[in-house]
Amino acid sequence: MSLTMPRPPVSMPTQRASAKETSPAGRDLRLDLFRGLANWAIFLDHIPNNAVAWVTTRNYGFSDAADVFLFISGYTAAFIYARRMAAQGYLAGTALLIRRVWQLYVAHVLLFVFYAAAIGYVAQGYGHSHLLDEFNVAGLIQQPVATLTQGLLLKFKPLNLDVLPLYTVLMAGFAPLLMLMMRASDAALAAAIMVYVLARHFGWNFPAHPSGGWYFNPFTWQLLFTMGAWAALGGAARAQALARSRTVLMASVAFVVFAFVVTVGARLDLSTSLSFVFDVLSEKTNLAPYRILHFLALAVIVVRVVPRDWNGLRSRLARPIIVCGQRSLEVFCIGIFLSFVGHFILEMYSDRLLTQIGVSVGGLLLMTAVAFYRTWSRTLDARAPKAPVTIPTIDRKENVQ
Repeated sequence: MSLTMPRPPVSMPTQRASAKETSPAGRDLRLDLFRGLANWAIFLDHIPNNAVAWVTTRNYGFSDAADVFLFISGYTAAFIYARRMAAQGYLAGTALLIRRVWQLYVAHVLLFVFYAAAIGYVAQGYGHSHLLDEFNVAGLIQQPVATLTQGLLLKFKPLNLDVLPLYTVLMAGFAPLLMLMMRASDAALAAAIMVYVLARHFGWNFPAHPSGGWYFNPFTWQLLFTMGAWAALGGAARAQALARSRTVLMASVAFVVFAFVVTVGARLDLSTSLSFVFDVLSEKTNLAPYRILHFLALAVIVVRVVPRDWNGLRSRLARPIIVCGQRSLEVFCIGIFLSFVGHFILEMYSDRLLTQIGVSVGGLLLMTAVAFYRTWSRTLDARAPKAPVTIPTIDRKENVQ
């Protein structure tokens, strides 16, 4: 049986997107912009008692940066690998997906090791043993072999290391879903919705070590990832008329305002009932339906406010954020590690507002520097000499003293 396939009937981009421009056939730079912002927000939100984190969306609605990150990850995965499958066949596309899964897994293992080692060093070297329990690494100290094994199986995760394993698992199972989506995208989305509903009803989740389930339930969070893939493979174009409807826009604004009132009220402890409503509507582990609705409402508004050809996407101000979105894996990993460094600085030395601002800005600058470095380093391969380079020989007699 042939492993090649005809070009699918969905709209497939064929022109490679430049880092500096957007074209109708190329990559939408808004994806990079908002994934970069999501990475920045995840870093800020993971620093406890950080006043700068009040600028992130989690304080003003039911959804947060994790929702944005997963949706855009699904969009970009479909955007990239559907083209490869269409051009090279299912087998080649699946092989490339597996290679990406391996890269994600290795990145998680390296982050896991450095993160746990840093927490253990600080806890023992500076007498802050409470950090071992706070960051869920006490088991690694007490039962290192068993806990490390569970960590390699993605069952044991220190605090704040939940998103990358989720992304890895979703990418690992993405190939068959993508094959279905390239032929019948609406059917694939319907299947994802069905899994989401069944998982919430029957309590499906992946087991965690030493007990419980994953903080981000893959059976429910796969829906946002799939929605992103569906949007990339023609779903967004088909839903454009609905998204541009004035009625839908007004309903989206009304829902965002409602979420704002409930969330801000709960954050400021204005009412116990508001806190209860917020906890129910924004439940994170099983991806509460209202989180999805809030994310979609924000997407409708953003699409209207920030068009695809917005000149701001090519501005110097947006460039660092876009680059952070394009180098998302590296930026995410360094951001998670720096969030612990920031927590350590605020707890050990000073938690004044000025220190919080300095830690936050310093971390964002380091993340941006890593993104620019990785972007520059990748260009070195393209500059590699095509022809053999002749290296002059050195007369050994000249080296004789």
